[in-house]
Order: sequence, then structure tokens, then C-alpha cells
Amino acid sequence: MKCPSCASDDIKVVDSRPVEENNSIRRRRECLQCHTRFTTYEVIDAFQPVVIKKDGSKELFDKNKLLSGLLKACQKRPVNAESVANEIEAEIQNSLKREITSSEIGDLAMEKLKEHDAVAYVRFASVHREFKDVETFMKELQTLKKEEDN
Repeated sequence: MKCPSCASDDIKVVDSRPVEENNSIRRRRECLQCHTRFTTYEVIDAFQPVVIKKDGSKELFDKNKLLSGLLKACQKRPVNAESVANEIEAEIQNSLKREITSSEIGDLAMEKLKEHDAVAYVRFASVHREFKDVETFMKELQTLKKEEDN
């Protein structure tokens, strides 16, 4: 940080307070050289990762698309789809990956749903893994049952 008046980098923070629903911080600063006071704002630098789809196309991550799929899987189930979507979004943001495949997002969703509700998990898995027939569906149910028994 440099003083806007004299370009000195000998600055002290006089006052800090949260603004905009605690999404940023307002700081009053003073230059120790020329004693000019000025205000700065600190905000979170959130980036949107790029999702690489199955066909190779790319688009920005959209939590609403994820939430839409989760809502369908969690319909009439005791699962808060929005909180699951928030967990997944946080995990993606914390990974600091600039690109993520739609398959990885689907796998994360399946992991989270498996922790919350087996029925919602199977519903989501049937779409994500593109179950083609009843046999595939039954194999997934048997695998899930074995995991629950252990």
C-alpha cells in the first residue's frame, strides 16, 4: 500500500470496520510521512472456476445448476439441498482449481448425498452415472447396502 499523496509505503491503519454485510472491510489509513489520511476497502477475491463438460465445452461454475439437480434428487427427502450445494461450492472454491470437470462435481455431489440420505444419493447417481437399465441400478443399490452393513 502506498500513500496517494506522497507514494510512501510507510502507512498505518487507524480504524477498521466491516461493511456490506461483513463482505468487505473499510480501513482508514494514515501516511506516517505526510500525515495524509485515506480510506481503502478490502474485499474477498472470489474466482469462478471453469467447468469442463463431457462434450469438452467450458462454462463458468453455476451453483444454481448444481442446486437444480440436487433439488430433484432430494425431493420429498429430509435433505437440505441448498446446504449440500453450499458445501460442494465451498469445497470447489477451497480446492483453488481454475478448472474442474462436471464429472468431478457430480462425484462430489454423490459423496455429500451419500453422507446425508441413501435415497437422494441413488436418485442423483442414476442421472450422474447414466444408468441404462435396472441391472445397473440394482448393482448400485447392492453396493450401497454392503457399505451400510459394514
